[in-house]
Amino acid sequence: MAQSIVPAFLSRAPTVAVIRLAGLIAPPSGFRAGSLSLEGMAGAIGRAFAVRRLAGVALAINSPGGSPVQSSLIAGRIRAMAEEKKLPVTSFVQDVGASGGYWLACAGDEIFCDESSILGSIGVISAGFGFGRAMTRLGIERRLYTSGERKSLLDPFGPEREEDVARLRAVQQDIHQSFKAWVRLRRGQRLKAPEEQLFTGEFWTGRRAVELGLADGIGELRTTMRQRHGEKVRFAVFGGPRRPWWARFVPGADTLATAAADTVAERIAFARYGL
Repeated sequence: MAQSIVPAFLSRAPTVAVIRLAGLIAPPSGFRAGSLSLEGMAGAIGRAFAVRRLAGVALAINSPGGSPVQSSLIAGRIRAMAEEKKLPVTSFVQDVGASGGYWLACAGDEIFCDESSILGSIGVISAGFGFGRAMTRLGIERRLYTSGERKSLLDPFGPEREEDVARLRAVQQDIHQSFKAWVRLRRGQRLKAPEEQLFTGEFWTGRRAVELGLADGIGELRTTMRQRHGEKVRFAVFGGPRRPWWARFVPGADTLATAAADTVAERIAFARYGL
């Protein structure tokens, strides 16, 4: 197929900016190259909304979740830019848009997915280990000093205390309430099932998510945008894996570090959804 020789900036064809939101959502760190955070995505989001002759913004989402704070910050920045520029935002969930990934998807005015995508998991989870009994068997003495009776919470080297679990659950409940409020705000009357079913942390395939009102339809990004904006619509893609600052001084080290840290963490998170 022949390609147009007219430069993109001279073309009158509409453009859709695509923001890639793929991977685990986590706080920013100079030693993490692949995770999603507002610090890592702010530039891409700003550039996407600054494209000329912009017809709309599409979010390409493939995330099992992660930090609720970074999920909220990224989604909030996208909504702020959309309202400032008066532009529609459409979310497209690929393999997974669950937990924090679904939080991001709700930044779109509409949500589309594949029939086999995984969506939902509207809840909060914390996990850890307890080594108290193992230390007792090994004859290891735990020494912990704090100033403030509530400074220590769920010490993995000591016995689990009911009051610690209650404190953690209270924090989880607060975060869960924020998550639910966001989904209510963004999905509103489109939710077709009772909250007792939707907000349990359960997740569903894309087809079922549409039936429940968690998504608006089955659709792929390029095809859907061409149906809406014409066959000549252009796509400008932003976002993707980011190299850490120290990789510039240690050639190839970023690949090894990503494989050793980010990839392992992401695979564990994706595995929760059978992927």
